[in-house]
Amino acid sequence: MKAAQNESAHLHISTLIVMETSELLKKVRKVEIKTRGLSNQLFSGEYHTAFKGKGMTFSEVREYQAGDDIRSIDWNVTARFNNPYVKVFEEEREMTVMLLVDVSASGEFGSQKQLKQELITELCAVLAFSAIQNNDKIGVIFFTDKIEKFIPPKKGKSHILRIIRDLIEFKPEHKHTDIKQALRYLTNVIKKRSIAFIISDFMAPDFIDALKIANKKHDLVALRIYDKREQELPNIGLVKFMDAETGTTKWVNTSDKSVRTHFAATAKKREALIKEMFTKSGVDAANINTAESYINPLMNLFKRR
Repeated sequence: MKAAQNESAHLHISTLIVMETSELLKKVRKVEIKTRGLSNQLFSGEYHTAFKGKGMTFSEVREYQAGDDIRSIDWNVTARFNNPYVKVFEEEREMTVMLLVDVSASGEFGSQKQLKQELITELCAVLAFSAIQNNDKIGVIFFTDKIEKFIPPKKGKSHILRIIRDLIEFKPEHKHTDIKQALRYLTNVIKKRSIAFIISDFMAPDFIDALKIANKKHDLVALRIYDKREQELPNIGLVKFMDAETGTTKWVNTSDKSVRTHFAATAKKREALIKEMFTKSGVDAANINTAESYINPLMNLFKRR
């Protein structure tokens, strides 16, 4: 009897695992279909133009043609054949792309179309597909106030699907945010210059020095995710708010106009401070709202570069 009960329990657990795996694969496939299509149709050319290769590498020599830059003449080959030859270079295209993904508890917020974390997942997938189309390696650093997980840079579709799977199902151990530590880890673990996208709501203490240091070694790009309700309060009476990262709660009277005004002013001040940090550290940035499509902000960012 006991053996039969154990077997039944084991079958039940196995069925649950299969169902969870099946649901996860469906989610991964859904994200893949949407983001891969966007990457193919919209972003691949813009991405290639916006993020240049590491430099130029020698390809071959050929005979001089009218209009060639005389500085590219290969004088040794020219002397040997008594005819001018030029060196031909091509862009060294392969790069490493790193995604620094904020998985702190504030990512679980979203009052509009989707949660911040869901938006981050799609953004990462689009960037990852754009990267492999350009023969770039892609790696990920998941961070809170600790480094939660590091996926070393690799190429290939199976690698990207693993990244998407982790973005969907990863459960961090910590809840707070430390941008400085994430950037320090990037500079320590990735030795060669890379393109590094840091994707966060940037609700964290001062991190301008870390931005400057990381941006000297890498080509750093900031994607700031925000929600409308972090900028203004609706007039809906007495509401209980909880800080997802600290767990503290407090009651707020949203009917009070002075409360709503103060909240909006604080949000504007925070936004201006973050913008100033990006500007002073020379980091390109885009602001992406959970209520809107990320296509235009990304395209505008690529074009600006």
